[in-house]
Amino acid sequence: MKITKKETLSLKQTNKLKILNDPIYGFITIPSAIIFDLIEHAYFQRLRRISQVGLSYLVYPGAHHTRFHHAIGCMHLMQSAIQSLRSKGVAISVSEASALNIAILLHDIGHGPFSHALEHSIVTGVSHEDISLYYMRELNKEFKGELSLAIQIFEGKYSRKFMHQLISSQLDMDRLDYLKRDSFYSGVAEGNINSERLIAMLNVVNDELVLEEKGIYSAEKFIVGRRLMYWQVYLHKTGVVAEKMLVNLLRRANELAKKGQKLHASKAFSFFLQNQISSVNFDIDVLNIFAKLDDYDVLSAIKDWMTHEDPVISLLSRMIIDRNLLKIEIKNAPISDTYFKNVFKTKLQEMNMTEEELSYFVFVDSVENQAYDSSKSKINIYFKEGFIQDITEASDQLNIQALTKPVIKYFICYPKK
Repeated sequence: MKITKKETLSLKQTNKLKILNDPIYGFITIPSAIIFDLIEHAYFQRLRRISQVGLSYLVYPGAHHTRFHHAIGCMHLMQSAIQSLRSKGVAISVSEASALNIAILLHDIGHGPFSHALEHSIVTGVSHEDISLYYMRELNKEFKGELSLAIQIFEGKYSRKFMHQLISSQLDMDRLDYLKRDSFYSGVAEGNINSERLIAMLNVVNDELVLEEKGIYSAEKFIVGRRLMYWQVYLHKTGVVAEKMLVNLLRRANELAKKGQKLHASKAFSFFLQNQISSVNFDIDVLNIFAKLDDYDVLSAIKDWMTHEDPVISLLSRMIIDRNLLKIEIKNAPISDTYFKNVFKTKLQEMNMTEEELSYFVFVDSVENQAYDSSKSKINIYFKEGFIQDITEASDQLNIQALTKPVIKYFICYPKK
């Protein structure tokens, strides 16, 4: 029997509807050929080599999952959300559903290695959200405009507002996945939110994403879970000091590289060490070099730097690789100048370093945790009587109102004796 060209094309499309096995949700279906092709693209495959939670594995040994895991999980939740909303009469066309899946799949594609550390050291002035948009626009050229609607939704420029809220809001698919996923891999049970129920309770009223009143308790647990996950995982003191040390190490490497000092690194990593990259000069050539940069480049370089002649580079590298981290003291009030100067003076006497070199090891900073920020967007509760209230007004839990206020903690870091 002869197979026609049309039938061959159909078979190729069908072969791309793969199933992935995820430890959180079980089997995840790739819904379309274009999603399959995007996942297969080198830009997206790089996410397999980008840690989801940076150096948190120094605290929680199981936290080695990647941004690839997270992106696939977000796409799965988006499919569930589309199905849930359609069952309630919310019209979502085939093209809109495809665009939503593409937008959430690619929402984190711009993350670099140890993302937040990189953004604060050698790729400054360009956020990972900006880079994600660069990637999406470049992919749109390759896919001949098939990502145009996804980009509109991602940027919040599409006429149907609730679609952007599914991508980015106080209750979006991104947060629903990363809390549950990071909870699973870290073993911190407090973040194990009921994402399935929250999605089942979603609805759209006046083009706004709302949560039906039956889901209010799940939403309360979501907000509390987010607060606890920040303090226990994302802002855990060991993770915080490890990231600050990595920032200082990359900053020092950047400064030395610009002065012409030789630092072993991959071609991609060397480029970002030697050049000042900002939104002004971030073009397609820089994007393609960035696409070759991942956690392996950074860790490989750090291992080599352990024997570098610069005392700051070598010591910070050894401390990170061997997990012999700086001591960190966390306070509820800012660290006083007197206390900082006394610590600095003591460590200056203990260590054979200049004041400039020691500044990489003795420093103060702060962290902020705000579980729910209603100034950016709201979790609106929809009551069967027809009215809508922000969750802080609708909830009978007083702590939900309290969690809208940012909590700032201050810290000082310095070498152990």
